[in-house]
Amino acid sequence: MKKEFKNTIILVVIGVILFFILTFLMDTGILNRYYARILNLICINVILAVSLNLIIGVTGQLTLGHAGFMSIGAYAASISTMQMHTPFPIALLFGGILAGFIGLLIGIPTLRLKGDYLAITTLGFGEIIRVVITNIDELGGGRGLSGIPPKTNFAWVFFIMIFTILIIYNIARSSQGRAMMSVREDEIAAEAMGINTTKYKIMAFVIGSFFAGVAGGLFAHYLMYIKPEQFNFLKSVDFVTYVVMGGMGSLTGSVLSTGILTILPESLRFLNNYRMIIYPLALIIIMRFRPQGLMGTKELYMDVFNKISKGSDKDVST
Repeated sequence: MKKEFKNTIILVVIGVILFFILTFLMDTGILNRYYARILNLICINVILAVSLNLIIGVTGQLTLGHAGFMSIGAYAASISTMQMHTPFPIALLFGGILAGFIGLLIGIPTLRLKGDYLAITTLGFGEIIRVVITNIDELGGGRGLSGIPPKTNFAWVFFIMIFTILIIYNIARSSQGRAMMSVREDEIAAEAMGINTTKYKIMAFVIGSFFAGVAGGLFAHYLMYIKPEQFNFLKSVDFVTYVVMGGMGSLTGSVLSTGILTILPESLRFLNNYRMIIYPLALIIIMRFRPQGLMGTKELYMDVFNKISKGSDKDVST
C-alpha cells in the first residue's frame, strides 16, 4: 500500500511538471494552435482508452459500445451547460454519472454473456443509443447540437486524464482489481474460488462508462458542436484499437498507442487519401510482429518508480 501511494505521488509530480512544460510551449507559440488541438484530443482519447482498458484489458470483457457512453456524457453535459447553465465541473460529473447509470442498466443483463455474444450485444446497445439521440429533436436530432460553450481547455483535459490514469491504476492494483484480473484469466476458476464474477464485471463496466461520459463532456465543450455520427460503431473500434495495440492490461501501452494513433493520421495528411492505406497497414504490421501490443501487460513507468523508490530508501538509510 505504501509503495502504491509513493508511485501515485511520483506520477502526480511528473504530470504537473509535464503540464507546465507543455503550457509554456503553447504560450510561447512553439506549439501552435494546430498542435495544441491535437494535444487536447490525445488527452481526451487517453481517458477513453484507459477507461476501456479496465473493461477489456483488466477484466477481459470485449465491449464495442464505448462510444455510446461517450455520446451520453457529451449530450448530457452540453444540455446542462446550455439550458440549465450548470457550472462546467458539475456538468461533466452529471454526464459521467448518467453514462455510468446507463452502463449499469445495460451491464446487468448483458455482462452475464461471454466472448463474442457480449461484444455483439454491447455493439447493439451502442448503436441503439446513437439512433435514439438521432431521433430526439431536443438534442438536435440528425442535424447535431451546436452552440455548446467552449469550456474545455488544456488544463481540464490534462488533469482529468491524470486523474483517470491514477484511479484506474489504483483500482487495477487493489483487491477488487485482482478479482477483475481473475475473471480475465479464468472466469470458471474465479467462480469456483467464490468470486462474484458478474459483480466485478459490472463494476468495471460502470467505472469505464463513467469516465467515457466525462470524456464525452470534454469532447463536446472543446469542439462546440456534436452530432450522432461522431459516436458510431467505428469510433468504438478506434478505442478498442488503442487498447489492443498498446497492450491489454497496460495503462502505459494505452497512453502510447493513443498518442501514436491520434498523431499518425494527422502527420500523413500530405499523402491525401493514401494515408487511409498506410494507417491500417501500420496496425497490421504491429499486430503481426507484436501481437501482445506495444507493452503487453507491463507498465513502462514501474521500472522508473522502482529505481526512484530504491534511491530514496538508500538516501534515508545513509
